[in-house]
Amino acid sequence: MSTIERLFDLKGKTALITGGSRGLGLQIAEALGEQGAKIVLSARKADELQAAQAHLQSLGIESSWIAADGAKDTDVARLADDALKTLGHVDILVNNAGATWGAPAEDYPVEAWDKVMNLNIRGLFLLTQQIGKRSMIPRGYGKIVNVASIAGLKGNQPGTLDTIAYNTSKGAVVNFTRALAAEWGEHGITVNALAPGFFPSKMTRGSLEALGVDRLSAGAPLRRIGDDEDLKGAALLFSTDASKHITGQILAVDGGVSAV
Repeated sequence: MSTIERLFDLKGKTALITGGSRGLGLQIAEALGEQGAKIVLSARKADELQAAQAHLQSLGIESSWIAADGAKDTDVARLADDALKTLGHVDILVNNAGATWGAPAEDYPVEAWDKVMNLNIRGLFLLTQQIGKRSMIPRGYGKIVNVASIAGLKGNQPGTLDTIAYNTSKGAVVNFTRALAAEWGEHGITVNALAPGFFPSKMTRGSLEALGVDRLSAGAPLRRIGDDEDLKGAALLFSTDASKHITGQILAVDGGVSAV
């Protein structure tokens, strides 16, 4: 095996991926699994997880699943317990589960604010805390990959999206990534974040319909939105020893939108 092949090899590694039943989470699961990682997927709906597992198995990827709601503290605790029982330890934690809600800031329902914040940042913190304390810190190794968003780097164009809770939560994920990287680096744990732009998914369907794919593509230097493969390389980088000297970084995968 060449040096490059070794750096990107995940044989013998384990990965827990939240929000892994579809969209970007499943895309990441494919990338890590194809490199040899044993995968545990988590999301709320068992039927979608079963379908995702069958898809991964069709690709020759060893996987299992745990249904859990990342917005509920009890579910997060159970997810950590069950994942550690299934895998023995967690080498890679991908925090991808997320939600959004659209409404003008002046009329934004507090219930919607709490729903978005509880899943996007509170649940992310609680799961990371459990996996870090119980698996990564004791073993002196871990790769934490948080899925933020370019929405966490800026506001929205006037007259487009009213997603103040989502933007705020993803901004929190960005600085959570930096702060935790600084704190846990001494334990051999890297903490990085991906900041996707627009990708087709169930969560973004409404936004894509409202804004228009052609309009969004025209505003990107690469003149396109993301596809089913565009997050894989970046996710693999942050999940493997190829990034052993990279931590606390936010990588935008957005076709250049954040550069202009």
